[in-house]
Amino acid sequence: MWNAVFGLWRGVLVLLSALALWQAVVSLTDVPRFILPGPGLVAQALWDNAGLLWQNALWSAGNLGIGLGIGIILGVETAILLALSRRARWLLRPMLVVAQAVPVFALAPVITLWLGYGMPSKIVTIALVTYFPIASALFDRLMALPPGLSDLSRLSGAGRWRETFLLRLPYAVPGLLSGLRLAVVYGPLAVLIGEWVGSSQGLGHLMLMANGRGQTALMFAALIMLAGLSLCLWVVVEALSRWVSRRLSIA
Repeated sequence: MWNAVFGLWRGVLVLLSALALWQAVVSLTDVPRFILPGPGLVAQALWDNAGLLWQNALWSAGNLGIGLGIGIILGVETAILLALSRRARWLLRPMLVVAQAVPVFALAPVITLWLGYGMPSKIVTIALVTYFPIASALFDRLMALPPGLSDLSRLSGAGRWRETFLLRLPYAVPGLLSGLRLAVVYGPLAVLIGEWVGSSQGLGHLMLMANGRGQTALMFAALIMLAGLSLCLWVVVEALSRWVSRRLSIA
């Protein structure tokens, strides 16, 4: 309880310090508003455009939720398949490495060309970005079973499938959570990439429109909304991680 209160106060203190530093930079350098608006102007833009920001945030959050869900499902399935099959490892691992070597910024225009400017292209982009960290982190943990547990599994006569689902998978849960932490960081970045390449809605699209019209305060407001979305996802994953850690320690 006290740790949570202390953590909340520490977060508020860091936020207030960042706002004070921001305002100090604006006041001392006298930088024009269209380059760096002060926190007061950004707060005013948040208030004046609350409906517009909320509407676009919902669209981005919907794409992010669906894309992240698909990335998690495909990442978990791939990691389990690789752990179960040597042939799959031989065939799929080089393909995954090559696929990750291509920047998403280079793929996003192609995805948009094939799937259009609507939700499908954004969901595919987000799923591609979030898929690999989950698959990689979970697979590494699945293959890192301590030798003692592996020997115990062989002595008890457990087959490959039984060993994977009853022994390796529970042991690999921390790896899955590590992949999730990375995915919720990369996910909002994928939202921006997808919406910057081509979209008629979303916070990324709103930032582009605001930038083109010289509405820098609105652009910062959209950025704050996206950061808030990312922070909410991170809090959910952290809460899930602590709950799972308590359950595993009890078990």
